Amino acid sequence: MKAQVLYDINDLKFTDVDMPVPGEGEALVKVTRCGICGSDVPRIYKTGAHNMPLIPGHEFAGTIVECPSRPDLLGKRAGIFPLIPCRSCTQCKARHYEMCEHYDYLGSRSNGGFAEYVKVPTWNLLPISDEITDDVAAMLEPMCVAVHAMRQIDFVKDANIVVCGLGTIGLLVAMFLKDAGYQNIFCIGNKDVQREKLLAMGYEPEHFCDVRRCDPESYVLEMTDGKKADVYFECIGRSESYEQAVKCTGPHGSVILVGNPASDMELTRQTYWQILRNQLTLKGTWNSSFNGIEGTGDDWRYVLERLNAWTLDSGPSDLITHRFELSQLQNGLDIMRRKSEEYVKIMIEIS
Repeated sequence: MKAQVLYDINDLKFTDVDMPVPGEGEALVKVTRCGICGSDVPRIYKTGAHNMPLIPGHEFAGTIVECPSRPDLLGKRAGIFPLIPCRSCTQCKARHYEMCEHYDYLGSRSNGGFAEYVKVPTWNLLPISDEITDDVAAMLEPMCVAVHAMRQIDFVKDANIVVCGLGTIGLLVAMFLKDAGYQNIFCIGNKDVQREKLLAMGYEPEHFCDVRRCDPESYVLEMTDGKKADVYFECIGRSESYEQAVKCTGPHGSVILVGNPASDMELTRQTYWQILRNQLTLKGTWNSSFNGIEGTGDDWRYVLERLNAWTLDSGPSDLITHRFELSQLQNGLDIMRRKSEEYVKIMIEIS
């Protein structure tokens, strides 16, 4: 079969590899779509993967073509939870599988979805209905990451909410917040395409702050009548955006840290004082909750339920701005690496 194989840092090749053979408790999935995640770029060009050679790609979906232990799943389409928990550590026993202490991971520790076929534990499969398109199925993973961030805390419907950083995850946070019925959502970004996607979701123009033209702190003060944010989603992962989040969050507010850190995170002494004096809550969020193929009540089931009841004018697949074939993966990576074009989600289509 054909696959994109990472042999070493900055050494990705489109080549022939052996077809994976599923064992007991595993399935063979014919991949139909695999999205490029922002984390794929440093993994391929800067840091490498945990194990190499490796087939990257963890945002994927496809059709189950072999499943020795569950023949009832043959022919079904499925989304895939990429984290493979040990299911025996303290966190797994508490069903916090996303916090497994000894996890494997498709696309960074084991072979992932930038291939024609991939071997997946049956436990990690989520069968989907025909109404869920291949594009949406491949976006289940980032959607669930966004929903996991949203579900970290409970807040009242009239809360002032700020979403800062409008890449794929930030835009999906904004999308699912709006779907959940929140009204006072204010989004901070820096690209025209981000504004376009928000407007397509039904946001008013004044609910977007373009940092190229306005100061975010002044904007948040103005839009909240001086109260600042009750909940602030920091979806960038830089020191300056972390500090801005603290400054823009009001007394007893919560800062949800979503963005992966691009470097060491630092705060000024004065900003740290604001955390203390405003009694802020800082909450991290990681991955998404998934309770296995027969599970219930997790982020993945929440997303499927919302997709079936979708009322927004724009859906998750509308965030796809570029499409490439598997052989052209480097083209998509290059756009993200060089930021040569405005993009949101770049999708790889695999026939």
